[in-house]
Amino acid sequence: MPRFFVPITNIDKGTVIITPPDAVHIGRSLRMRLGDDITVCCQAVEYTCKILTISDERVVCRIISKERCESEPNVQLTLFQAVPKGDKLDMIVQKAVELGASRICPVLTTRCVSRPDKKSFAKKLERLNRIALEAAKQSGRGIIPRVCQLMDIQQAADELGKCEFPIICYEGGGINLSQVGLTENSTIGVFIGSEGGFDPKEVELCREKGAAVVGLGKRILRCETAPITALSIVMNLTGNI
Repeated sequence: MPRFFVPITNIDKGTVIITPPDAVHIGRSLRMRLGDDITVCCQAVEYTCKILTISDERVVCRIISKERCESEPNVQLTLFQAVPKGDKLDMIVQKAVELGASRICPVLTTRCVSRPDKKSFAKKLERLNRIALEAAKQSGRGIIPRVCQLMDIQQAADELGKCEFPIICYEGGGINLSQVGLTENSTIGVFIGSEGGFDPKEVELCREKGAAVVGLGKRILRCETAPITALSIVMNLTGNI
């Protein structure tokens, strides 16, 4: 069943209003008709709806039932990702959303080869958030994870430290993820380095903020492989895979 996301302001008195560009997509691309069923998501709640009216400006649906989205993890996970070269971040965002991340925060670290400034990186955010939206639809998420503005290492360390379980994955080794003591219904931050890994001073900064320094095995993983590996393990340890 087609899945769409709306803000809470578009839900009122048993009806849901879908606006462009999704309204156009429903009528023109999907060629849906009055009476067709559709799934609408808002704040991790799934609404099963029936289409009442269709136009390019708005699609009005009647709510048939609603329930919490079962595909949403029982943890809120933020991925802090050092900016990689090329278009690797596109794939990292896509896979992080599929695996259950709630937020992705690109970070400019000391060893990043790609060094965009905040102004030029801001132009990429629209594409990255569009990738997150499409991944959320494809994987059946109940929310649209957000890709944040570019952070520096101090901002990232501060934000990481706010999580109940802050984690930095260090190529120099550390404890096993299973030793962190992750629990359900918690906030988790996972920090992954770029192609050059982390400067030891960055690891120490995060440690001072309360982060657990963990290793991902004896092999050195590529910067696009490490987040997929770490998030998969975290979701498994918290009962989400």
